[in-house]
Amino acid sequence: MKRLEMTEVIFKVLSYTLLTIFAIFCLYPFVYAISAALSGIDAYYSGRVVLLPVDFQTHAFRDILFTKRFWISYANTFFLTFYGTIWALATSILGAYALSKKRLVFRSGFNFFLVFTLWFAAGLVPQFLNYRATQNIFDSIGITDDKWLIVIAMGMNAFNVVLLRNAFEGVPKEIEEAAIVDGATELQVLTKVYIPMSKAAIATVALFFGISRWNGFFWARTMTRNRNEWPLQVFIREQLDNIMAQELPATTPYAPNSLVYAMIVCAIIPIIVIYPYLSKHFAKGVNVGGVRE
Repeated sequence: MKRLEMTEVIFKVLSYTLLTIFAIFCLYPFVYAISAALSGIDAYYSGRVVLLPVDFQTHAFRDILFTKRFWISYANTFFLTFYGTIWALATSILGAYALSKKRLVFRSGFNFFLVFTLWFAAGLVPQFLNYRATQNIFDSIGITDDKWLIVIAMGMNAFNVVLLRNAFEGVPKEIEEAAIVDGATELQVLTKVYIPMSKAAIATVALFFGISRWNGFFWARTMTRNRNEWPLQVFIREQLDNIMAQELPATTPYAPNSLVYAMIVCAIIPIIVIYPYLSKHFAKGVNVGGVRE
């Protein structure tokens, strides 16, 4: 028993130490970004910015906050994240609910094709052709706002559907049968039984979709034709290219990269605010949706 207790103590000490070091490595880039954004130009170029700001200044944040296109792109990102997450959740929940039913005709085949997309990705060309075809359809019916294209065309993720399907399969069948006996329709069974009993998995998938939409760059940049419809990540990339191509005025009290760091810090704030409310469901949701009995 003493040896067992000692090994447990050693294991906990090592695990907590490694987790602490890992957490520091994860946190340091964000702390450095804040310090670099708040440090003066001489301190940044001389390499004196390591942990805390040096020659404190807030002009980089001020310039960002008074940039109109920054707020337009911020609003576009909120649009894509909010509607994109709702649309993706709706389609994923409906698909996962259908695939969780053994009475579904060709259920095994549908599940195989769903998982097959996780094994072998189609690549960029088929995706581009799909998005281009969707864009042409939108143009034909008068929808010229490409943000809706990003919302609709990116509304499905096979991995998240699998998580929700497994979570729905874990709901006791007796509860569903009792609801049907009481006269519940198929839609009522989904909304009153399956969704409330799978909140952890749904919250986890919502977190995955939300972060994916918030950080979306490639397809947003490729398919969005109007610069005023660019999301925040595309705007930051454009500003980064512009800063690298031209120098700021000599009177500017901050380095060009400090402006980029300021934009990055502003872009990550909503995720930091929302994540703690959903993180408590994360581990439970992955376990419920990722393990089948």
